[in-house]
Amino acid sequence: MVRLFEKFTVIPSIDLKGGQVVRLLHGDMNRSTVYSADPGDTARCFEDGGAELIHIVDLDGAIAGTPRNVAAVAQIRAAVKCAIDVSGGLRTIDAVRATFGSGADRVSIGSAALLDPELVRIACAQFPGRVFGSLDIRDGRLAVKGWVETSQLTVADAAERFRTGGVAAAIVTDIARDGAQVGVDTARMAEIAAAVRLPVIASGGVAGLDDIRALRTRFDAGVVGVVVGRALYEGNFSLHEALAAAIS
Repeated sequence: MVRLFEKFTVIPSIDLKGGQVVRLLHGDMNRSTVYSADPGDTARCFEDGGAELIHIVDLDGAIAGTPRNVAAVAQIRAAVKCAIDVSGGLRTIDAVRATFGSGADRVSIGSAALLDPELVRIACAQFPGRVFGSLDIRDGRLAVKGWVETSQLTVADAAERFRTGGVAAAIVTDIARDGAQVGVDTARMAEIAAAVRLPVIASGGVAGLDDIRALRTRFDAGVVGVVVGRALYEGNFSLHEALAAAIS
């Protein structure tokens, strides 16, 4: 299993909708672009490009509240040997166990931190070091249930639940920038890392290699990695170039 946090890590993302690889704009399920009908092939290309960890989002599962792209995740697991992190619809411990049982190396839990905080604690106790927390932020508040609802819980409140529960890191998504390739708010990500007192993996808005280089300079501030999606699919840069930017 890949060891994170020893270096700045670039993590390619595969978002699944109806078994296909897609990207959403601003988290809107009605504004999706299909990039592939073969998730396994996409994952294999990322592994060939040097990926040590792939972030998988079950978009349908996030809205339904239970995993919906199980077959696609299994296809990815069969296609690659690198680590995979799976999120979306993991709101019961049975769903978490099943996801690990299907071959996930890590899982990311978001809405459950608000709907069932005890789940985070149980999952972290049963799978220590293998659970991430997802902080999906819209206008300073947390978005839940596939980003279709906004919680009144603050980022600090959710982070406290994650810290208490024992998550290994927080994936922080800036929904306003997600899928838009408008650049990352690097300073804001560093501020969040300082505030939540957890290792932060930035997500949302990466447009070019300069975004990766800028985030890398915040490693000592707690920004330990970045999730990259549309910029890779659109060919703004290759994964090999992104990995080189993370160390140059």
